[in-house]
Amino acid sequence: MKRLIICLIVLAAQPGWAADVFPGFSWDRVPLNIHFGKRTTDLTDAEIDFIASNSHLIALEKGHGAAVHGSTEAGIIDTARRIKRRAPDAKVLFYFNAFINWPGYDAFKTYRAEWTLRDTAGQVVTHPSGTPRPDPSIPEFRDWWSEVVAAANRAGPLDGVFADALPQALTPALAKQLGAPKARAVVTGLRDMLALTKRKLGPGRLVLVNGLRTTDFRELLDWEGIDGVMIEHFGAFKTDAPADIKADLDSIALAAAKGKFVVVKGWPGFNWLDHDMMKRPYAELLELARERITFPLACFLIAAQPGSHFCYSWGYTDRHGMLDAYPEFGRTLGPPDTDAVWEGLTATRQFEHASVWIDLATKQARIEWH
Repeated sequence: MKRLIICLIVLAAQPGWAADVFPGFSWDRVPLNIHFGKRTTDLTDAEIDFIASNSHLIALEKGHGAAVHGSTEAGIIDTARRIKRRAPDAKVLFYFNAFINWPGYDAFKTYRAEWTLRDTAGQVVTHPSGTPRPDPSIPEFRDWWSEVVAAANRAGPLDGVFADALPQALTPALAKQLGAPKARAVVTGLRDMLALTKRKLGPGRLVLVNGLRTTDFRELLDWEGIDGVMIEHFGAFKTDAPADIKADLDSIALAAAKGKFVVVKGWPGFNWLDHDMMKRPYAELLELARERITFPLACFLIAAQPGSHFCYSWGYTDRHGMLDAYPEFGRTLGPPDTDAVWEGLTATRQFEHASVWIDLATKQARIEWH
């Protein structure tokens, strides 16, 4: 099987909603989302032009621009200004992890040690990397976190936040570390923190969170203040069974019914954690990604709604295929004639300039451009 990568953003199909959030959305070509960070040097003018010309929704990752501008906040804001000069209608999101204290932010100068999460034995709770986790059950932390996001959005031409790692607070493993009452308090705190963040940002800015995984964590779709939810592990990381892929696609419709948009992110059979693959020349990785695009792109087209966006890469930096062109993205698409027609695990859909077929059981797909 040629494994897949997909990153799609599907906006709820409510009259005018998609147009309000993503002005200028069009079915003319495959609509793209870009989610990455460049941590070594500044973006070139050519890279800015590529982003501004190809995406209406950009999320800039942790550490982006920090080596050049001194902090993640400054790096993201500088890039947002450059993108907005080229594409004023683009939505640029600030990255801030909701449950891991990744370094590189000026804001951590005011972070207080007593806000760090501890287990039942009083030990600091960490991410597998060893990075400490915060305690969202503490009101002062929630106010601090939401203010970091709001301040960044006030300081630059940003359009909201990508809040990462919510599922890590919803797993049974955390409850074993903390005890059930404390674990429930952490989840309640996260829910309150995101609602507070949305109130501070206001209705014109987005709160996009990570995320859903097959049928897991769908409770996030009912949380106040969340505009969109990512499905990060689509077709990868042990969620590539046909039933898993179908569940993820079903989540798009469920989210739409609840007025949410969904970001679906997957992988081309390899990712940045595959050390042997990462030793291969970049050109070889890009060629593989281009060869394997049909199935994930077809899945996107089967599920897409007005406002949907598609993202394709094997990781989260500029060196993972995010800033490269794919021939399919330059083709004329046109609007869909109808919603997809499903028969078991196969589906078809017609667009003005494309006919799409997928078979989830065999991981096969066709896109016939016309």
